[in-house]
Amino acid sequence: MKKRVLALAMSTAMIASVLTACGGGKDTPAQDTNNAADNTAAANNTATDNNAPAENNAADNNAADNTAADNQTMDFGSGEIKIWVPDAVTGVTQTLADSFFSEHPEMAGYTVKIEPMGEGDAAGKVIMDVEAAPDLYAFAQDQMARLVAAGALTTISGDYATFVQDSNDSGAAAAAKVGNEVYAFPLTSDNGYFLYYDKSVVTDPSSLEQIVADCEAAGKNFYFDTGSWYQTAFFFGAGCELTFDTDEDGNFTGINNTYASENGLKAMKAIRQMSESKIYMDGSSVGDAVNWAAIVDGTWDSSSAKEVLGENYACAKLPSFTVDGETFQLGGFGGFKLMGVKPQAEAGKLVVCLELAKYLSDTDAQLTRFNEVGWGPSNVKAQEDPAVQGDEALSALREQLQYTVPQGQYPGEYWSEADALGETICGGNFKGYTDEQLMTELEAFAAKMDALVQ
Repeated sequence: MKKRVLALAMSTAMIASVLTACGGGKDTPAQDTNNAADNTAAANNTATDNNAPAENNAADNNAADNTAADNQTMDFGSGEIKIWVPDAVTGVTQTLADSFFSEHPEMAGYTVKIEPMGEGDAAGKVIMDVEAAPDLYAFAQDQMARLVAAGALTTISGDYATFVQDSNDSGAAAAAKVGNEVYAFPLTSDNGYFLYYDKSVVTDPSSLEQIVADCEAAGKNFYFDTGSWYQTAFFFGAGCELTFDTDEDGNFTGINNTYASENGLKAMKAIRQMSESKIYMDGSSVGDAVNWAAIVDGTWDSSSAKEVLGENYACAKLPSFTVDGETFQLGGFGGFKLMGVKPQAEAGKLVVCLELAKYLSDTDAQLTRFNEVGWGPSNVKAQEDPAVQGDEALSALREQLQYTVPQGQYPGEYWSEADALGETICGGNFKGYTDEQLMTELEAFAAKMDALVQ
């Protein structure tokens, strides 16, 4: 134990000295916006395989470290580690944290304080006062840029970065990075949308036009939110691009914008066509939907959808849509929950925080959250679990994610402007517009987006 602990300490202490020097001193920007090896060994032994940031590199392969380790131990310190996670997983997180410290008595000088905080709200509160922020916190990946710019995230380097990149699916691994640097530990790969439908009504869930026709025939509503997050299903599906470039500090430096194009025009016409149906409803929450037979929603509403549809409950990837004789597969955003570690002044505490964050994001922890609250794993081994494979909602989402763009970093103004565009289309404002008039609207929207990085 002595050798393993010091090897870990020596490797991570060097990281800590760099991170403490560069973290937490940047100005705060503004604005806000919803496992590796054997599971048991990975969770219970931080010195083997993927869970040993230092032993394989420092202890087994470095004789000098081994000799030093025989005579020294690291002082991990003591105190409190505060963690923010969504309310649904506070109990699970407490149980997992207790297990971590039970399995690592050398780090047990710390007590854990867990507080509920939605992943969509965490970043906005953290950057208001980084010093007072929790040591570990879950957040939505679209908040990464502003957290990095605020100095609120420790850079995840060395074997920790390797663990993040190798243990998770490609979308989650990419979401944990800004530029070439890793800044967080993925927790889920389930923040996307797909189709829930009543299989006694919808005869072909692969066609948007057929879904609308079936709902019209049955007198049932079809819900599809055309706000900022969901609206990209049409534009990205038609082949448009709207992404922002960031530098290593999370500042927006450029834009890739092709909305004002023939493909963008087709996407806008498809949204208009859908919204003109008498059974179309602009929404995305099963809990708020009435008399429906189809709704585009996420895994978080699977229980409610099952309750409403009963034996007619079914899920599918998003359908295709046809406009001007051309057919496209609906795309959209894929999203992820991440766990960040706040920069620490003490190297020992940083090691404990990194190890704890790794434990909370590894195979066993992700499977525990799946079993307890239905969170979809990002960890590739957890995704292979039979129960995960058999979940209808997650299966539909996994299929849909092949057609989505991992949601990167977007300025706050993007969300409000995109919401306004969707509301304008679905409000009937563009009814009867010619292609030239619709293109003028797209050019105006694109110009607003371009202005966000000028």
